[in-house]
Amino acid sequence: MIEPVSQYFRCFDSLPTAELSGALSADAGYFRFGPDVVAYGRSATGSRTRQASQLLYDTLGDVSRNSRSLQLPFDPAEIVDNLRGERYISGARQADASRSSKLAQAAYYLCRPFLPLAVRKHLQKFHLRDWRGIPFPHWPVDRTVDALMQKLLLLAAKSRGLERVPFIWFWPDGASACSIMTHDVEAEPGRDFCPSLMSINEDFGIPASFQIVPEKRYEVTRVFLDEIKARGFEVNVQDLDHDGRLFRNYDEFARRAAKINQYGRDFAAVGFRSAILYRNQDWFNLLRFSYDTSIPNVAHLDPQRGGCCTVMPYFVGDILELPVTATQDHTLFNVLNDYSLSFWQQQCELIMETHGLITFIVHPDYIISPRPQAAYKRLLDFLVKLRTERNVWIALPREVDRWWRQRSAMKIIRRNGEFMVDGAGSERARIAYACVEGDRIVYEFSDRAMRVGANPS
Repeated sequence: MIEPVSQYFRCFDSLPTAELSGALSADAGYFRFGPDVVAYGRSATGSRTRQASQLLYDTLGDVSRNSRSLQLPFDPAEIVDNLRGERYISGARQADASRSSKLAQAAYYLCRPFLPLAVRKHLQKFHLRDWRGIPFPHWPVDRTVDALMQKLLLLAAKSRGLERVPFIWFWPDGASACSIMTHDVEAEPGRDFCPSLMSINEDFGIPASFQIVPEKRYEVTRVFLDEIKARGFEVNVQDLDHDGRLFRNYDEFARRAAKINQYGRDFAAVGFRSAILYRNQDWFNLLRFSYDTSIPNVAHLDPQRGGCCTVMPYFVGDILELPVTATQDHTLFNVLNDYSLSFWQQQCELIMETHGLITFIVHPDYIISPRPQAAYKRLLDFLVKLRTERNVWIALPREVDRWWRQRSAMKIIRRNGEFMVDGAGSERARIAYACVEGDRIVYEFSDRAMRVGANPS
């Protein structure tokens, strides 16, 4: 039961086992695990509620421990799967919640190519008008899974009387956090602006991936794809035709997934993203990509609500999920009417507190005009400062995918009394320590050159 913690941290094999303190409830619902963790699932103690806004029972006081094991009132793997997999959303997936919503969605995407941006902005604001009242996940960044992992590691360390637990640091070369830039190319004007956008990125030294719609939206030529790759950027597949219907039903998804996979081979793409961030993680097994970038961290301002509640990559079967953790440019500029960096900076700070992944979506279609383009350049300048001043790793998504897969297979071994990292890619790995300080965990590297707090909420 402690396996999710070991996988998250890649710990040295020194943690106690964990056992259920009793039979799990028949019903699933919301409850707490301390003040900063809202859990969803079954529990062996207390009560569960159907709404996260209700008063929640706190199971933290029901934990007992000894030197051999933790007695937990829930199964951590189940809770983590429920949060990452968005299973806390009751009933059918919210994007398909009712016949009326399906019809409205179909009508919108049928008319969308002919609607002016001003009309689309008005309709989107109306659809999202209740977003401020959503109690869970936490806005503007949700770190529930990360807080749960740290809380369980703290309890496990205390159970063994450990003051420091060695683990494989999250990012290569001791980077404090990671950031990736992604560009969703939606229509012909965006495609035509891509060479200029690549020049802007090159001026700041920021790598990026371009998510290309294979069918109907615009012509995709080999010359276009080759130019992106030749300039050091990455090509990924975005949906099939961007009509908003990819996840309408399983049979249709299976038909489209076969074509999407073929485009992935044709484009030599290792990553995928669905249009409008529509998703059903239970169907991802039909996709033949190394990684996906379709799951928002918190989706208050997306057509499909929910969110994976973590700022770290995680596996969905064989696919690595790189969650979208920063608000999209279109949402920021056109729904929130914010062209400053303050909101993006706030999100970055929250993610970096947990040393997570900062994922941006910036559309070439929406930064052609001077005002949003100026905002984007300020963002790139900010990212350069994060790289030089705060040791944030700015990488291509495929590089993050490669690293996280390597890290997931690495092990800490002890040789001649010294801890070492074993496995492919270990030359870039760093050993860190999760240190117990009262009721929280702080991180430090083995050489104590960097000491950073870890206390997400």
